[in-house]
Amino acid sequence: MTTMEAQRPATLDNLIQQARGEDPIRVAVVNAAQAAVLKTLREAKRLGIAEPVLIGRPDEIAEAALVLGWEIDLEAVIEADSETEAARRGVELVLDGHADALMKGHIHTDTFMHILLGSGLRQPGRRVSHVFLVDVPDCPRLLAVTDAAMNIAPDLDAKAQILHNAIELMHMVGVTTPRVAVISAVETVNPAIVSTLDAACLTLMARRGQITGAEVDGPLAFDNAISERAAREKGIDSPVAGKADILLMPDLISGNVLAKNFEYHAGATAAGVVMGLTVPVMLSSRADPPEARLAGLGVAALMYLAGIRLALPSSGEVESSFCCSPQPESTCRPREVH
Repeated sequence: MTTMEAQRPATLDNLIQQARGEDPIRVAVVNAAQAAVLKTLREAKRLGIAEPVLIGRPDEIAEAALVLGWEIDLEAVIEADSETEAARRGVELVLDGHADALMKGHIHTDTFMHILLGSGLRQPGRRVSHVFLVDVPDCPRLLAVTDAAMNIAPDLDAKAQILHNAIELMHMVGVTTPRVAVISAVETVNPAIVSTLDAACLTLMARRGQITGAEVDGPLAFDNAISERAAREKGIDSPVAGKADILLMPDLISGNVLAKNFEYHAGATAAGVVMGLTVPVMLSSRADPPEARLAGLGVAALMYLAGIRLALPSSGEVESSFCCSPQPESTCRPREVH
């Protein structure tokens, strides 16, 4: 095993253990009145990963905590009577410097992201995108799948920005030179398949220094992106083929289908985070297992400690555990700085 491979975190638990060695981060939990959310927060607090700041209706939070036998200081709860108000209070906490990160609790993803994307948390000139860090049994490394939740049909420019966000995240969790597979249906350039043209352009952009911090190759089909045997059988000579860390998907649909296949057919666990904002943001859902929620907190802690936080501007439906909050192009793309 090479030094580079040895540095790659193999599981989400590896990231949780890394976060345990650092100071806990203050996490504003939007609409925290859910037993599964509170169970995760209690464990994160016990491990020294996070200090939760609970937002929501105090009586409902107390009732959910009672089920767990966890005594909550209700005077410390930030009261909010609706999902929208809870999200706004969470944004206010991080803008005022009273929280380091945001976590989605018992709130619809669309409501949560609508408030965040319209707030002062946008990084100037940055596209907002989503990354799943997926822990697949029998896979020797974590896989980053992007974008499977926000950008619906990214063009070449959008894919370059989404890729930049994913590379930045992998650097934050300790992968110094991630291998990026730009995914399409085939591993050859076909003018009739636009995603193969985008993949070829992104590969060339990386070779000429327009995309840095990673090894990029594409187009690659999914099989030869993650399987060295498949890459050998097809005669693909590439530093990425069979060893990809990041899977840059052609669009949200293919990314979301892949992520859910990992979950339901391969028994995978995923930590989903939003990139392009000034603080780490965790997208969890009511169906998320505790392991995924806890891993999300661990990733957020590493993101914060790695310096994702920049200077801030002055101014009940069951979901899949792989949350999807598709956003119109105008919402995700970089905004003009005035």
